[in-house]
Amino acid sequence: MKRKHFRQWNPLDNAAKIFPVTSSKADAKVFRFACGLTEDIDEAALTQALDKTLERFPVFLSVMKKGLFWYYLEHTDKRPAVAEEQIQLLSPLYDENVKNLLFRVSYYKKRINLEVFHALTDGTGAMFFLQVLVYHYLLTVHPELNEREVVMALDASAAQMQDDSFDRYYEKKSMSGPKSRRQRMRYGAYQLSGTRYSEHRMRVIEGCAPVKPLLTEARKRGITLTTLLAAVMLRSIYQIMPARQRKKPVTLDIPVNLRNYFPSASARNFFGVVQVGYDFNSMPDDLESVTAYVDQVLKEELTPNRLEIRMHKLGALEHNPFARIAPLVLKDFFMKIGYRVAAAGLTASLSNVGRVVMPEALCPYIEEFDVFCSCEKVQMCMCSFNGVLRMSFSGPFVDSDLEKNFFRALVELGIPVTVTSNRFPEELEGGE
Repeated sequence: MKRKHFRQWNPLDNAAKIFPVTSSKADAKVFRFACGLTEDIDEAALTQALDKTLERFPVFLSVMKKGLFWYYLEHTDKRPAVAEEQIQLLSPLYDENVKNLLFRVSYYKKRINLEVFHALTDGTGAMFFLQVLVYHYLLTVHPELNEREVVMALDASAAQMQDDSFDRYYEKKSMSGPKSRRQRMRYGAYQLSGTRYSEHRMRVIEGCAPVKPLLTEARKRGITLTTLLAAVMLRSIYQIMPARQRKKPVTLDIPVNLRNYFPSASARNFFGVVQVGYDFNSMPDDLESVTAYVDQVLKEELTPNRLEIRMHKLGALEHNPFARIAPLVLKDFFMKIGYRVAAAGLTASLSNVGRVVMPEALCPYIEEFDVFCSCEKVQMCMCSFNGVLRMSFSGPFVDSDLEKNFFRALVELGIPVTVTSNRFPEELEGGE
């Protein structure tokens, strides 16, 4: 008798469970990570590089399936097809009726694009995948580069890459802590509004600035770069708020890479979220006051103990015996309600993927890395490479006053900013 082919499967990690439930045409829960090179892309070489990369990331060769109680990832023999970019930016990857791969690789001229459904991995995992892909691509098109001399850290095993770090660090124990400002401000946040693009299109406005003066400005105030930019973003939103809504707090979700606090080599989701809310109705609106407040909240929340408490609370919901036996349709219903409640407490999001490092021998062939994502509101994603920070705002709104305020504020701090957009051929005001 012919032996049945065994297919490896993985239950979704704790953070991923919400994404298939809340994915929609308006917000496909898709990241785009991109790398701009100095030469036009060779499709055959990119395909070869992708095959090598997938050997290190077997979890990417998965499709999403629905079980009786949970969604899960199942290994598939399907292979991705590299193609020149043609479809709309941040188009959906997940369709519950079609078992597709949850990522796509495309290219356009000198640019390599990686788009990923968030249930598969987080920003750190996706960026690492792109880095490895670019590494293999450049070694393929430049055989004169000695692979033994061009070293990239690829020490994690396939098992470590597929690790569910939420489950590994979960412990069934009682953990409590003081209620944070974030929790007290959670509900009834100001909601961005305006004319939306048709056909669920996303506009992207990107600002580029040298890292050094930004870090100098942040260190002068005794804060981190993330704190400075979060404060500037909060004030930029406040400046566009109608007077009648200024009693509502402005809140930002800030994703946190938990690998920085709990050792993990997982290429799956392993992140937390800290929410920073500022009440401009009762607190000063100057930059110094806002940065001081944001700094205090982040210092309180970004500790292993606080992050562990939050991680265990989310894990406790997943491991609750009643939740475990509840059918998926019932879980979906309550997760959608919880998602809507949480969305009412959110104004926008800010995600810092961090500094991208590549082997020195490859850097002459690389111009830039950047990242942005689909969203129902507005999200700013940023990463730096070779001393340049790229800050990408994505959102469904036609109006761009928030972005203009943000980049003008940086210019007023003495930061040179160049701004580009997929909306207009010319640069927006405030950047040079």
